[in-house]
Amino acid sequence: MSLHDELTDVQHCLDDLVRTVARLERSIARQRETDRATDPLARDDVITIAEAPYDSSLWTDADDEGLGVPGRHAP
Repeated sequence: MSLHDELTDVQHCLDDLVRTVARLERSIARQRETDRATDPLARDDVITIAEAPYDSSLWTDADDEGLGVPGRHAP
């Protein structure tokens, strides 16, 4: 096989690789669109978080896992 034939074969392989990668990219893009359409958490919506302080009554019965509990000390 001549050098020209080998270079031609390599070029064909590279062309096939480029086409395969392009198909894979399109397939992944379609899958992402499908996932976003069916999963509400995957959407790109902006969620605004209020800067007002939270109501402290939300935390009255929360377990603090021993932090700041009287009589408990760090090891």
